[in-house]
Amino acid sequence: MDVKKLGRIPDGGGWKANGRAAASKTKNRKKRVGFDFIHSIVDDHTRLAYSEIHDDEKGETCAAFFERAIEFYKGHGITIERVMTDNHWSY
Repeated sequence: MDVKKLGRIPDGGGWKANGRAAASKTKNRKKRVGFDFIHSIVDDHTRLAYSEIHDDEKGETCAAFFERAIEFYKGHGITIERVMTDNHWSY
């Protein structure tokens, strides 16, 4: 189980698609685009993966994600015995 943090790309593309000059002429430069957090869990035996995209990686979000993942795996006949994560504070 892990969370991957990815930067959001603004509508119309970022500076790589439109060039640095276009990025400096945007209307609201102070508005931050932010990040998406992809929460993922993979069954070690079947390699069946479950993922969701959220706005944060807080403990409450991780716990709710894990509860939904348990139900997802239960629907596929998989019982979770142990969970392996890194030592991130939200787990």
